[in-house]
Order: sequence, then C-alpha cells, then structure tokens
Amino acid sequence: MNRRFRRFAAAVLPAALALTLAAAGQSSSSGDTEWTPPRRAWGHPDLQGHWTNDTFTPLERPIELGDKAEFTPEEAAAFFKARLDALHGQAADDIHYDDALWQAENYDKVASLRTSLISSPRNGRLPALTAPAESRLPRQRATQRAVSADSAQSRSLAERCISWGNVGPPMLPPTYNANLEILQTEDLVVIRHEMMHDVRFIYLDGRPHPPPSVQWLAGHSVGRFEGQTLVVDTTNFTALTNFRGSPQNTRQDIFATERLHVVERFTRTGEDSIRYEFTVEDPDTWVEPWSGEMDIRRTEGPIYEYACHEGNLGLANILRAGRAAERQAPQNH
Repeated sequence: MNRRFRRFAAAVLPAALALTLAAAGQSSSSGDTEWTPPRRAWGHPDLQGHWTNDTFTPLERPIELGDKAEFTPEEAAAFFKARLDALHGQAADDIHYDDALWQAENYDKVASLRTSLISSPRNGRLPALTAPAESRLPRQRATQRAVSADSAQSRSLAERCISWGNVGPPMLPPTYNANLEILQTEDLVVIRHEMMHDVRFIYLDGRPHPPPSVQWLAGHSVGRFEGQTLVVDTTNFTALTNFRGSPQNTRQDIFATERLHVVERFTRTGEDSIRYEFTVEDPDTWVEPWSGEMDIRRTEGPIYEYACHEGNLGLANILRAGRAAERQAPQNH
C-alpha cells in the first residue's frame, strides 16, 4: 500500500464507510426475507455460484462491548478504520499476502454493523468450556502448535495441508482465501472451498447419518429445504476438529469432540447475498450451545487450485533440520 492510498484511507474511508453502513442498516431492517430467489429446474432455491465469507467482524465480541450486538454506523466506521490502520501498518516491503490488500480495497463490502459473528450467548462470546474440555485443552494446543520434528505426522494438520479448519462446519472465514463455490443437483449440494482444497458434500436424498464410529474432519452432512432455506445437519466429527474463526479471534485453538453437532441454514437474501446461520453444540466441550450468523457475498470466479505443497519447502526443511540436530546431539551410551 503506497502513501497515497494511506492518505486517502485516513481522509475518506471513515465517512464513506459510515454512509455505507447506515444504508446497510436501513436495508436490513426492511426485511430481506421477502426477496424471492431463482430456482433450479427441480424447484430448489438456486444457491449456485462463487461466494466469499471474508469479513472484518470478529468471531467473538470484544469484552468491553458487553451485550452490544450492533455498532452505530459511526462506531462501526471507527472500528473498521482501526482494522485498516493495523493492515496499513505493515512494512511496505513486507505486506503479508492475506487480507491486508483485499480487505482494504473492499472495505465497504466486508464491513458490517455486527460486533461479532456469534449471536448467542447474548455477550457474543463462546460459552465457557466444560471441565473435561479445560483438562484436555493444553494437550490439544500443544499438538496444534506441533513443536516436534519427529515425523510429518507430528506436525499440525494445517502444515501437512490436510485441513485449515475453515470448512467447519460451521464455516468460519480463514485468514485468507475465504472464497467458495456452491454446486447443486437435485440430491446433493457441494461446497468447494478455496482454502486447503476442501470439498463438502451435503446429501439431500434422505439418507441417515452413519454410525458414530464413521468419522470425518468436517463431519457428515445431510440437508433439506424448508421453504427458501437450506437446512443442514452435521454429525460424525472426529476429536481433531478445530475451529479457528476470523483473524481477529483471540481464541484460535478451539477443539470439539465426536459429540459435536452443527445445524446450518443457508438463505438467499438477494441476487448477490446468502444469509448464513449456524448453531453449535457439544456437551463435552461447551456448557451450552452457541450460534452465529454472517452474510456470504457473491464474488468473481473461478476458484483456482490451492497447491498447498507446490514449491513449499517448509515441512521438508523442518524435518531435515530435526535430523541434523539429532546427528549433532551427544550420543547416549
């Protein structure tokens, strides 16, 4: 970002953003559920297309905001300007390839009056952990940070290009590459994520969930349409499922168990928007269920391959350095 853009952002963006957010607040209060979506040939609402769930809104509400669910347009403009200032603060010759550029250029689209993605509990924050969850958290965090170089299997799922956690469900925006593509047939909805090549299959053919012994990182999803809304029920997770949330979330390492249950709702609210709602429960992790919502916005496609290991020497070098350290260590006799 050059100095000209920074001066423009400081002088113009706050006022423009306040006007944009005020208009957004007025349009949302008019009742977007009255919009009638186009339908596929077999009658289901049309969800197909390229979308993004990138957002400035944090997963959890800042503690100092208490139960304040929405900003005023002026408060939101100040909050998002602070986020932009943080992005602009990166060294000009070392700008990270995440949302630093994309969000700054699309501030009017990623901004929202919401103070958190979480809508329940009222404080907009994750519920307290159960005692068993508290006891296993240190081990899970140590595994996620993957300090061992014993083998590739001892590194994190993200480093091994297996899962970033953003697929969920619930689908929470990753640090970058927050784009997805939705495809539909009469009996299946497919969600293809840009980040980490993940693809979700949501079965609409009435099949039940498999036995609990059959597990996936993203669970097993079955769905049905209730009027204009796709309702998705997901179970059969593994204990390795990790929730990350948007980059502003300070509690990144949030693991669930095999008892995790997620219900999602996808509702077209306009030509270029889907309202995404979710409820999460796991009696072995949180003392109560929690819910959230956000807008998914249309974006230009296509989605390109996320070649996670192509040209990436990081994992190989970590293991190579581990073997070198072992050779240099004193031999135990």
